[in-house]
Amino acid sequence: MEYWDGRVDTKYQQRRYVYRSVKRIFDFVASLIGLVLLSPLFLIVAIAIKIEDPRGPVFYTQTRLGKRQEPFEMYKFRSMVVNAEKLKQKLLDKNEIEGAMFKMKNDPRVTKVGRFIRKYSIDELPQLMNVLTGEMSLVGPRPPLPDEVKKYSSYDKQRLTVKPGCTGLWQISGRNDVGFEEMVRLDLDYINHRSASYDVYILFRTVGVFLFPNGAY
Repeated sequence: MEYWDGRVDTKYQQRRYVYRSVKRIFDFVASLIGLVLLSPLFLIVAIAIKIEDPRGPVFYTQTRLGKRQEPFEMYKFRSMVVNAEKLKQKLLDKNEIEGAMFKMKNDPRVTKVGRFIRKYSIDELPQLMNVLTGEMSLVGPRPPLPDEVKKYSSYDKQRLTVKPGCTGLWQISGRNDVGFEEMVRLDLDYINHRSASYDVYILFRTVGVFLFPNGAY
């Protein structure tokens, strides 16, 4: 924290450093354990995806922007048809969320297996690999697409000042039922009040969202 006369709050900086260090250690250990424990579920989902579409890949990688707009490849289980990105251009006028996002409740590109794993956010689990490598955190703003960021205002870009996360206030507050502006507000609220206890609170709430979906599609 920097005061108006140029002084720097060293205690605040130390707290931020300790928080970031503890957060990274926790992210690494938790994601590693999660990948090991969830490996049987990963196998089941992979088999289901292959049965429905033997020629398509199990995983889907997509370029997202992280902290300071650094690009990285984010992992997900494939929940759409192989040519989903090409078909998206024909569906842009059916976007159901205002702002720099695209969401469609009855998206025809989503497969049968995809609809199930999306409902329970299982498609997001491979992002634990992104957490393990340090590209993402367990808790933080969701990483946007490059095309979405092109539409961001300077205010919206504030959500890119921290490492993106697998879950956050948006996910536990209604997810796709929450509009873009509200998502940005929630992300900035998290950034301004983030702490270890706040992260634990969000993670516990996320478990509930997995069990009782709240707007995922």
